[in-house]
Amino acid sequence: MKRETQVKTNPKIRIVQNGPYVVTGNVLLTEKSIEPKGKGYVYKDLCSFPRKEEYHLCRCGKTKDSPFCDGAHEASGFHGTEVASRAPYAERAQVFVGPELDLMDDDRCAYGRFCHTKDGNVWELIDNSDDPECGEEAINAACDCPTGRLVVVDKSGTLFEREYEPSIDIVQDPEKNVSCGIFVKGKIPLESADGSAYEIQNRYALCRCGASRNTPFCDATHVPKRFRDKP
Repeated sequence: MKRETQVKTNPKIRIVQNGPYVVTGNVLLTEKSIEPKGKGYVYKDLCSFPRKEEYHLCRCGKTKDSPFCDGAHEASGFHGTEVASRAPYAERAQVFVGPELDLMDDDRCAYGRFCHTKDGNVWELIDNSDDPECGEEAINAACDCPTGRLVVVDKSGTLFEREYEPSIDIVQDPEKNVSCGIFVKGKIPLESADGSAYEIQNRYALCRCGASRNTPFCDATHVPKRFRDKP
């Protein structure tokens, strides 16, 4: 794990008012699934989409050309007003203190379940972070959290984050028979429909079922909604 590095400025996601996410900068787009493995979960690669300088991802959940926008937001009268807090992550996050490592947690959840591991959940692992194996497992579990909700920090203040190529994952959850949000990695800047910038984060998850109560971010509403992007 390395300290956070300088933000790459070419890739960007721009939110269109009551419309799609406009992705520019030749950002890698893949489809993955969340698969159980023992007491934890892993990502399984499904496919990669052809590289494009620009593409538009559906935000309303009604497209027939998933994951891309087909204009269904206009016919459905989609309202995608952004309501998520703009407070910095460090201000939103609660800190769970462990013996060797601490855990920052801002409570945003996309129900990825990567915080559950073979040796317990990430909060339990932090409590036992004086055990090097538990500490390493806590770091990996936090780094696998797609929302950026969880960040492990050591006692010197170093944040543990993986370095990613700017990329976007369209995610399926066959265990729950639902389609998940849009998982964004690699510090891709996110621009609001009003033209303002969200705080840069290494990881975040965007809603694509059209029903999040924390727009534009995924709040796991796709699970009770039983959202499926394919028949």
